[in-house]
Amino acid sequence: MAENTPAPAADKTANSSDGHKLGLIALIAIVVGSMLGGGVFSLPQNTAATSAVGPVIIAWIIAGIGIYFIANSFRVLSDLRPDLQAGVYMYAQEGFGSFIGFNVAWGYWLMTAFGNVAFAVILMDALNEFFPGVFTDGNNLNSIICGSVLIWGYNFLVLSGTKVAGFINTLGTIAKLVPLVLFVVLLGFLINYSQLLTNFWGDAPQIVSSVNNHAEPVSLMSQILAPMTVTLWAFIGVEGAVVLSGRAKNKQDVGKATLIGFIIALIIYILMSVLPFGAMTQPELAQVSNPSTAGVLAKVVGSWGSWLMNVGLIISVLAGWLAWTMLCAEIPMVAGQKGAFPKAFARTNSKQAANVSLWVSSFVMQAAMLLVYFSNNAWNTMYNISALMVVPAYITTTLYMTKICLNREYDSLAKKGRALALTSGILGALFCLFILYASEIQYVALVPLLLTCGLPVFIWSRKEKHDNKPLFSATEYIYLGILLLLDVIIIALLIKGVISL
Repeated sequence: MAENTPAPAADKTANSSDGHKLGLIALIAIVVGSMLGGGVFSLPQNTAATSAVGPVIIAWIIAGIGIYFIANSFRVLSDLRPDLQAGVYMYAQEGFGSFIGFNVAWGYWLMTAFGNVAFAVILMDALNEFFPGVFTDGNNLNSIICGSVLIWGYNFLVLSGTKVAGFINTLGTIAKLVPLVLFVVLLGFLINYSQLLTNFWGDAPQIVSSVNNHAEPVSLMSQILAPMTVTLWAFIGVEGAVVLSGRAKNKQDVGKATLIGFIIALIIYILMSVLPFGAMTQPELAQVSNPSTAGVLAKVVGSWGSWLMNVGLIISVLAGWLAWTMLCAEIPMVAGQKGAFPKAFARTNSKQAANVSLWVSSFVMQAAMLLVYFSNNAWNTMYNISALMVVPAYITTTLYMTKICLNREYDSLAKKGRALALTSGILGALFCLFILYASEIQYVALVPLLLTCGLPVFIWSRKEKHDNKPLFSATEYIYLGILLLLDVIIIALLIKGVISL
């Protein structure tokens, strides 16, 4: 297939025909499709693993408020700065320089790659329902082979162009909403609502803790904090329309799609996490195998409920995987156009698909897929890493929102809304720090280590510019020093056994 190096993003947008562009419905589908992936089918068990229904509701309220401020920051920035295409990366560079921008692009890229591998694990686990023993735990040899086939299948599908992939993703998003809506409706009519109030706050003498696989007292605060990484993982993709803003027919649709997609997902998440407590007790939910929606619905309506949810999961993962593959290819391509990644990543084919970026991404996913074979809990590991690798993108976006409000740049871009924009920036950034605090330390520790792995790529891209400037500015040397110091501390803690991966 023919290759050509794209023109700068602005020119490319102007010259591209609408046939390769995404409308409002397609952008909403990207947002919803990115968020409602395979993880939503495991929410009942994931949230109930250490938390009763009351703390779960509080956790979703906190997460919803926090993600709202993050989503609103993306929405406002997409309206204020439509010139910053693929905003997840560009906001960081515009606000804090090339090195920070690169790390956001690198971290977000790895997040999408690991997220797709997580999709592969849970998809194979769902297929095991129909082929018992063939795809055990989603990471046996058969699972690795089938997951690898799908990685390369999506590679060739996305190479066919954004319009084709976007259309298929829209259909997939609609299709996977059907079993989720049926799950909510059936539970809404058939559960015992009085049971929702049983041990509402988890204050019974003993509740199940998945941390050490035995029953123990768990404090209210611990129960609220425990599901926070799960909630962040569930909302990853809220920025999907912003990442693909360069492909939008109308830049104003980007902000609308972000907010509408967020609201749809939040309603679904709360209902899917809370209603199962009316069908099973918290200790029972904590022990349901994933995808736990299958076990819950089977308890309510019989074995066909398990079949329905596993089919829904398969459709959901296949559609979500496509959306994330599109995002995975877009970030390095735009970074290559802007000089943060090597120029080779900017190349596209005759269908305007980011082919070099896509091929490299697929190889990274393939390598991670092979490593899954050696993991004891592949799904848990992949979703935790993916959830935390998105935090640099979210925190730099909200900090950039805060920055332009405080230095009055906002006033030159818009006539009103500064107070809400500033609030969104500050509280969104604080929520990101809260997520790091609430997450398991072994996964938080991986973030700086994985970011450091991108240093050779950053140096390569800087040397390509031939502008006689130093590799790092004075401020960037400070950032680099902090990153390397964190690496040294983490490695020391690993050696001493304080942290174990």
